[in-house]
Amino acid sequence: MATITTHKITNCLWFDDQGEEAAEFYTSIFEDASIKYTTHYLTETPSNKSVGSVLTVVFNLEGQQFIALNGGPHFKPNPSISFFVNCETEAEVDYFWEKFSERGEALMPLDEYPFNKKYGWVQDKFGLSWQILLAEDEPDQKIVPSLMFVGENAGKAEEAIHFYTSVFNEAEKGEIFRYEAGQEPDKEGTVAYADFKLEGQFLAAMDSALNHGFNFNEGISLVVNCETQDEIDYYWEKLSANPKAEQCGWLKDKYGISWQIVPTAMDEMLQSEATEKSERAMEAMLQMKKLDIQKLKKAYEG
Repeated sequence: MATITTHKITNCLWFDDQGEEAAEFYTSIFEDASIKYTTHYLTETPSNKSVGSVLTVVFNLEGQQFIALNGGPHFKPNPSISFFVNCETEAEVDYFWEKFSERGEALMPLDEYPFNKKYGWVQDKFGLSWQILLAEDEPDQKIVPSLMFVGENAGKAEEAIHFYTSVFNEAEKGEIFRYEAGQEPDKEGTVAYADFKLEGQFLAAMDSALNHGFNFNEGISLVVNCETQDEIDYYWEKLSANPKAEQCGWLKDKYGISWQIVPTAMDEMLQSEATEKSERAMEAMLQMKKLDIQKLKKAYEG
């Protein structure tokens, strides 16, 4: 069995059936990168994936843990959640821009901007968005997930940072850069860029009042890995704001961001060499909204 990592928060990327290909692509680009393990569909699910096909690929990029999920055609990533890549040289910026631009789409051209000497925003061939920039100092974290608050959420980035840092135990607010007068349609004082830390990991947030035509969805979700049922109950109570979105450990918070609140023991159950046990655990999970560790273990043990 593969070694299970213990990152508190994991980035989950939703694909139709390109999860393996995407994981191989991303791990080929970054220097400190590896595929950790793969799980498979063990029973029939609403996504109509065949039993035995790849469910998830777990991989690491520069100290950040990702999950590529083959969930079917229902959701796709969009730029409301993107990933900063902090580069130490201009040559490195060029390298990542070239890699991600292949069959991709430039959302902001690679250029010099008032806020950064060399920056570009690109959506890659799998639909994932990357903000590539030249870091002024040696970066503390190479890849930083970024939440963009648009539409009805525009102007709520600072409120959201206060909320998330109040929910998580090891959390701290960072720098905030605000829009100034004359930067319409964004309101003066709202967040042009801010960063914060949850459980030792940097995240970024920004407001944008432009008409983007997208918002947060299940295409990218944040997974909270929990050791105990008390932890699961706590995060579920604090984060869930839409009962209709609760399913299989998934929830949506008051801003529409999707979270998965899952027990660390679930990975071990799904990777067991005793396939019948894993199948029972998966079938039990599919019947739940908030996950119950004891019920999952009972199903697993038969």
